[in-house]
Amino acid sequence: MPRINRAIELLQQGQPVYYIGTEDSGFVGGPKDYNYEEGVKAAKTWADIILVIMEHLPYDITRLRDFMCGLADGGPTRSGHRTPAVLVETPFSGVDENVVRANSWMVNQILATGVHGLLLCHADTPAAVKAFVEAARYPHYKSGVGQGLDEGRRGSGGQDTAGKIWGISVQEYFQKADVWPVNPEGEILLALKIENKRGLAKAEENVKVPGVGFVEWAPLDMSLSLGALGGNLPPYPPIMEESRRRVVAAARAAGVAYAGQVNQNNVTDYIQEGLRVGVALSPDIVEIGRRFTKRTMPW
Repeated sequence: MPRINRAIELLQQGQPVYYIGTEDSGFVGGPKDYNYEEGVKAAKTWADIILVIMEHLPYDITRLRDFMCGLADGGPTRSGHRTPAVLVETPFSGVDENVVRANSWMVNQILATGVHGLLLCHADTPAAVKAFVEAARYPHYKSGVGQGLDEGRRGSGGQDTAGKIWGISVQEYFQKADVWPVNPEGEILLALKIENKRGLAKAEENVKVPGVGFVEWAPLDMSLSLGALGGNLPPYPPIMEESRRRVVAAARAAGVAYAGQVNQNNVTDYIQEGLRVGVALSPDIVEIGRRFTKRTMPW
């Protein structure tokens, strides 16, 4: 296939992508759990990205590894790729640089399972975002270094396992396991959640850090942070809609894909607004979006 990471392939074509999580997180038709058996089933998912949610659920790297093995054994996907793109929602938050540096061992372990990216929760400061990107990169990658990034900090150990999931050799993995779009040939997708007033205040700076693949406005946490309890569902109250539009504007100004929750009523409007990553709770919503953008299937 043209790329290992189908989500990046679609984003490069200007097509929106859609992610699914587990059913216990409110997603319809997502994996019931993250284990080998569910991985085999999820290989044929209708979603473009499977999100493994670890922010408020147990950090279980063994179960994640088994899930990835199941995806590989259950593949190829309907598009012919070895596995669907898999992103992991980080167990740690982007409070500041020190928090991200201290927890970067999780980035090493998560990427070693063969996943295709990470979603940083509560991305509050550009220094935290920068540390996040650097934690996901090997030091031999040079694009972006000296232009907003320092040398990558990911260490050797795990590339063999990850390469097997991707279906490539260790040397090929070392060539491909870089962050997109700072490296146009990279296959790892990193994303941010702007979901509180601290991250919102620095939204424009956060999304400009090289290596950010998309940014998501998260309404429930944002509503808690802004004191707009009950305002996390559309139509949003003014304070919430203002925060959403600020994140959208920041993403568009930086040339970064914008992610948001979509439903039957807003998916086409959001796509016209610039949305390129849809948080979709059911396949019916996704089908509306795919028809609207004249997406060529299968998947």
